[in-house]
Formats: sequence, C-alpha cells, structure tokens
Amino acid sequence: MSRPVRIANCSGFYGDRLEAAREMVEGGPIDVLTGDYLAELTMLILWKARRKDPALGYAKTFLTQLEHVLGTCLDRGIRIVSNAGGLNPPGLAAEIGALAERLGLHPEIAHVDGDDIVGRLADLQAAGHDLAHLDTGRKLAEAGVEPLTANAYLGGWGISSALAAGADVVVTGRVTDASLVVGPAAWWHGWAPTDLDAIAGAMAAGHVIECGPQATGGNYAFFEEVTDRRYPGFPIAEVEADGSCVITKHADTGGLVSPGTVTAQLLYEIAEPAYAGPDAVAHFDTLRLEQTGPDRVRVSGTRGSPPGEHLKVALNHDGGYRNTMTLVLTGTRIEEKAAWAEQQLFALLGGKDQFAEADVTLLRFDHADAPVNAEATAHLRITVKDPDARKVGRRFSNATMGLALGGYPGFHTTTPPSAESAFGVYWPALVPAAEVAHRVTLPDGTAVVIPHPPTGPLLPARVPDSVPPQDFGPTRRAPLGDVAGARSGDKGGNANVGFWTRTDDEYAWLRGYLDEDRFRQLLPEAATLDVRRFALPNLRALNFAVVGLLGEGVAAATRPDPQAKGLGEYLRSRVVDVPAVF
Repeated sequence: MSRPVRIANCSGFYGDRLEAAREMVEGGPIDVLTGDYLAELTMLILWKARRKDPALGYAKTFLTQLEHVLGTCLDRGIRIVSNAGGLNPPGLAAEIGALAERLGLHPEIAHVDGDDIVGRLADLQAAGHDLAHLDTGRKLAEAGVEPLTANAYLGGWGISSALAAGADVVVTGRVTDASLVVGPAAWWHGWAPTDLDAIAGAMAAGHVIECGPQATGGNYAFFEEVTDRRYPGFPIAEVEADGSCVITKHADTGGLVSPGTVTAQLLYEIAEPAYAGPDAVAHFDTLRLEQTGPDRVRVSGTRGSPPGEHLKVALNHDGGYRNTMTLVLTGTRIEEKAAWAEQQLFALLGGKDQFAEADVTLLRFDHADAPVNAEATAHLRITVKDPDARKVGRRFSNATMGLALGGYPGFHTTTPPSAESAFGVYWPALVPAAEVAHRVTLPDGTAVVIPHPPTGPLLPARVPDSVPPQDFGPTRRAPLGDVAGARSGDKGGNANVGFWTRTDDEYAWLRGYLDEDRFRQLLPEAATLDVRRFALPNLRALNFAVVGLLGEGVAAATRPDPQAKGLGEYLRSRVVDVPAVF
C-alpha cells in the first residue's frame, strides 16, 4: 500500500495502563495496535507464574485489554500484534480463541515462537557454543548454574508472514521490541529482507514507540516544555514506504511530541549508535529529526546494514535469596552511628563473611539544623544474599531489631522485619541464528519456519569518540542539566545515559567537555568501571554505556535505583563549569 501505515502502541511493560488499548483504538484512525510486555526481568516473572500453573507464562493483562478492543478492531480492520505470549505463545493464542468465542467473535489468530531454547542449552554447549556472558566473557558452563529461561531475540518476519496470511491477531514470544513495528511495516509495504534502510527506519520507529508515553512527554528531562500536563497520549508511528516515519499521538491527549522527546527515547537503553537487531543493524547516528507540525516529528534518513550471524539470547538463572533492611539514622555524627550499627548487626549474626554477598550503603539525606525531623535523617541500607534462604530470612531481619534498645540513639527502621525473597540473575549471550527455529503458526494451523535474513560482516570495532574542548568564554558553576537533557536506563547489568542539547553550540561544548574521564568524576560509582562514549551528532547527543554498574541485572542489583531510571537526572544535577553564554 502506498500510504504510511499507522502503528500505535498501547503498552510499554507488563503492568502498563490497561485503558491505553481502548484509548488508542477509539482515539483516532490506526491500522495496527501493538503492545510491548517483555523485559529481561519479565521473563523471570512469567517463569514463576508458569511454575505455579503450566498453562500460564504469558502476560495476562493483554487478555483484559483485548476484551476491551477486539470487536472494534475486527470491525475497523485494525490488526493486533503483541509479544504478550512471553514463554507460552501457543497458550495465549488458545486463550484468545476462547475469549473470542465468549464474545461471539471470529478473529484469525497466529502465533510466533521458537525463541525458547532453554531445553536445548546442553546440546548447544556440547556443539561448541559456549554462551559466554556478553560483558564478562565467562562461559555458561563455568558459572555452574542452571538457567530457568533462555530466549533468543527473533525479528519481524514471522509477524509479517502471519499478517500476510490474514491474521487479525499475532502474538509472539521474545521478539525484539522493534520487531513489533518492523513486522507490520514490512507486511504493509511489501518489503524484502534486503530492504535494509527501510527496515532500519522501522527499527528506529519501533524503538521510539516501544516504551509508550516516554516518547510523548513522559519521563522527559525538559518537562517545562510539556505544557499539557494530562497523562500523555500513547505514541503512534506513521511508517512510510522508505522506512521514514512520523511520530505522533492522538489529538486531544496530554503530553508533547517534539524532537527532544523523540531524541530522549532514541537514546533510551542503547549502547553504540549501531543498533543491532535480527533483521538489520540500524545506524541511529544517520537519522534526522524534523518537527513537521504540532506533535508531529519526522524521523528520516536512517541507514541499515545486514544483521550478524548470531542472535542475542536472554538467560535468567536462580541467584538464591536476598533480604534488605533499612535503618534510619537521625541528627549528628551520622557516619559514626552507621559504623556502629553495621558492626553490631553483623556481630549478632556471626560475621559478614557468612553471607555470599553483603552490601551496606549509607544514603545521606540529612543536613544541619534541619527545620523538620525528616530532613535530619539518613538511611543505612543493608542487603544480604545467600543460596541458603534461612540465613537471609527472618534470622537476618529480626537481628536488626536487636539494635532497637542496645544500639545507636534514635534507632528505627523503615519497615518491620521481612522474610527473604528469591531473585534471579540475567545472563546475556549469543547463539548462531542457524541454531534457532523462528517459527510462525498461521491461522489455518500451518507452521512455517522463517529463514534468517542475509547476513553481513561484523561492524568495525568501536573507535573512542574524542574532540578537543571548545572555548565559549567565561564560565559559571551551574547544574549540567541547565544545558543538557538526559535519559537513562538499564540493559542487564549495564546502565546507559544519553545526553542531548538543544543548540549546536551547546552540543559543541558538551562533546568537548563531557568525556569518559569527566563522566567518571560526575559518577564516582563508575570510577573503576568500563565507560564507553558514543556520539550521535545528528541528534546533538552523547551516549554513555556503563558496564557493570547494575551488577548482575535488575533482579539482583542492590543499588537503590536498580534500573538506573534516575541516573540521568542525578547527573544533570551535578554542578559543572558551564559557559555563561548558555
């Protein structure tokens, strides 16, 4: 078809706003309704659900949303595409059929699977595929763990095939987030796997809308620009035949679509600008943004190159048990009180070294001569981990109460003693694409294996981005955020922070000023970590990847912000020498 395809997203995570599906369907014309429910942690959540009930393993909230909109979508010819199938796409497809029957509807339903390779890990390793951790290089066999989930990231061609076969609803397992847009766009425009620039453009569109209202003014650094403070409308990508797109939202909805809001989302949870996927590599440093109207931003010029011969695999394994207690410290001599509390607590427990891991962090919120009690407090956050649940359960949390009458003055905790909780560890790896059967089951029950697209050479190794600082005259001490916006997030155990500016001169200053060493100065947590900087001049942006900041992933992280959601705003608050001209 010649006109752009209007692809709307109604979910950015498992647990997102239930009403969004109905709002997207009823708020204006769309051709495809998508929903993204899967994150690395979500696969572990779905595994726990399936362990209790083997019929589960999918995002149940999708069924609730579908009940709201399925009849209207069928009436209007709106196709529905979602990765809500999680660990059980066939099970979800069957539940959709049962739901449709109760509603008196007759949709054509397809599902995509083949991503789940947890049952084949032993054979893959025996064949010489070591599933080494992408960040540490450690081989899976050396870790001595038994993965609970292992899912390869599939592309969009199974979705495209299902839509071409007449599917009204397509549910998938672990496809890439961008595939939810790539598949429908490829079907609509009749692309081939060799249409790399078009595919790359759709990947950029998919990355922008995958997190819902984060592209339409939500979580936006320069939030003073968002004058409509109603809840932001969810995003729509109008994808054109060449892969260019317009990012927009329905009329009369809250939020804002601007080059800034789109830039922020393009920088979210990426590393190098060469954004790799199973269908192509999209080069985000080639695309350009243009405001073409109110709440309309055109994304064009994205270049694509062939995908590699491997697929990324997200594995999760059991990490043991953990528990956290937070002790409140008030008034003066905070550090002395914290040291005393730590010494007393671990003495009562028999020593810190009995735990597999113990993390003690002093969080300072206090300041001198505070006008109210709460502003004179700090938190001592103590987390313990161990394979033995008994060590870190009530035995640990009850021991903290032993300090109540015999410890530092003013002792109290933020919560009562708690039980232990199990946690998982994320393990990213690669597997040859030829070892994964990307399979689509069409509405008539026919199962078709989708071939991996033609591959190309690996991208060249990263060359550190470095430019000399530019002199913009006298400076003043001011928050970095006066000049730069930021968006941060997690990718397994790594964090990323993308910065962007609103003018060329500000970017010229930022690119010369904020190098990897200065980034470490602003973020002391990263002093000993691998920090990688990437430049995206077309976006006036720098992206920093911080390897290992989040430990073994969100489920295992002990820092108070385990997904690094607030990291960008923290760095924007750091005071630096800003040219007074800005």
